[in-house]
Amino acid sequence: MKRQLGIPTAIALVIANMIGSGIYTSLGFQLSNMQSLFAVLMLWVVGGIIAVCGALVYGELGAAFPHNGGEYNFLKKLYNPFVGFLAGWVSAFVGFAAPTAAVSIALGNYLHSVFPVLPILGAGLGILALITAIHAWHVVVGSKFQQLATIANLCIICFLIFAGFFTKATHHIDVSPTTKAWKEVFTSPFFGVNLYWVSYAYTGWNAASYIAGEMKHPEKKLPIALIAGTGIVTVLYVLLNWAFLHAAPIDALKGQLEVGFVAAQFMFGKIGASIMAIIISVSLISTISAMTFAGPRVSACLQDEVPKLAFLGRTNKHGSPSYAIIAQSLVAAVLILINQFQFVIDLIGFTLTLSTSLTVFGIFKLRKSFPSTHIGYRTWGYPFTPILFLTINAWILYYGFTLKPLVSLYGLLLILVGAIVYFIWGKKR
Repeated sequence: MKRQLGIPTAIALVIANMIGSGIYTSLGFQLSNMQSLFAVLMLWVVGGIIAVCGALVYGELGAAFPHNGGEYNFLKKLYNPFVGFLAGWVSAFVGFAAPTAAVSIALGNYLHSVFPVLPILGAGLGILALITAIHAWHVVVGSKFQQLATIANLCIICFLIFAGFFTKATHHIDVSPTTKAWKEVFTSPFFGVNLYWVSYAYTGWNAASYIAGEMKHPEKKLPIALIAGTGIVTVLYVLLNWAFLHAAPIDALKGQLEVGFVAAQFMFGKIGASIMAIIISVSLISTISAMTFAGPRVSACLQDEVPKLAFLGRTNKHGSPSYAIIAQSLVAAVLILINQFQFVIDLIGFTLTLSTSLTVFGIFKLRKSFPSTHIGYRTWGYPFTPILFLTINAWILYYGFTLKPLVSLYGLLLILVGAIVYFIWGKKR
C-alpha cells in the first residue's frame, strides 16, 4: 500500500475510534453498582491513564516497526509469527468487528428513541452497509470522510459538555474524595469490572498503529498521532461524564443504556432531547467509519501467516482493501443480529486487555533485542509507563475473570480457534 496518509487522518482515526457508544452508554451501568460519584469519575481518569500509557509505548513500537497491522505487526516481530497471528485474529474479530456491532446497536437505539417506527437492528445494519460501501470503494475518499466525521464528532461532544455545565442542577452532586470514596476505588471489585466498560470506551487509542504502513514518515508522525489523539479524548471523556452527572439526577441515569439521551432531556427538554439523540447518532457514524477504516488493515495482514486468507489482502484499483472491509462488516452484521450488547462489551474488555498487555510488555524485549530500532522516539517515563499500564490491566483481568468467568472463557475459546486455524492452514516453517 502507498504511504499517502498524514497526521490529520491518523489523529482523526484515534479520536473517532475512541469516541463512540462507550461514552454515551457506560455511565448508567457504572452508577448501578457503585456508590461514590468520585469513584465513578475516577474510572474515567484511570481509563485515560491506561490509554495514554499504552499510546506512549505503542508510539515507540510503531516507530521501530512502521508497518500496518498494530498488535499483529508488533508481536510477530517481537515474539514469533504465531503470537502475532493470534493478536491479529483477536483484533479482527473482537477489536473491530465486535465494537462496530456494539456501536451500530447503540446508534439504532438512539434513532429508535426518536423515530419508534425505525427498527433498532435495521437502522444499525443500514448505516453499517452505507459506511462499508464508502470505505470499500476508495481509500482517499474514505480518509476524507473520516476526517469530516471526526470534526463533527468533536463539535458534538464539546457542545454537550458546555450544555451540561450550563444546565441548572436540580439535585445535589457530591464528588468529594472522601476516605470511603478512595476505598471504593482501591478495594471494590466493581471498580475493576466497570473498567471493562471504560476500557471499551477507550478502545481505539492504538488505532493509528494499524495504518502505520500507509503513513508518511511514520517513525516521527505515528507517536504524535497516538499521544495527541488519546490525550484529547481523555480530557473530553472526564468532562462529558461530569456534564451528564451535573445535568441529570442519578436515579434517572442509573441502569440506562442511552445516558446521552436521558441527560439531554434535562439539558434541552423533550424536543431538544430528540434532536440531540439524532446528533449523537451522527457522531456514532464517525466511530463506525473509523473501525471500518482501520480494522481491515489488520485482517489484510493475516494472509502473511495463513495463505487461505489471501483474499483479505487484495486491494482494488483505488487502494482500498475492499475484501477485508466487507468481511469485517459481515462479521459485525452477524453480531448485530445476535444483539447481546453487554456480552459483546465484556468480551471486548477481556480479550483486548489481554492483547494490548502482551504488546506493551514487548517494549522490554524491544529495548533488549532490537537496540538499532530506536530512532526518532522513545517511550516517555520508561520503565514506569509500561509497568503502570501492565499493573492496572492485570487488576482488570483478575476481577474480570473472577466476576465474569463465562465471558472470559469465551474470549479464551476465540483465541483457541485462532490457534487451530494457524496450525491447520498456517505456513509451515
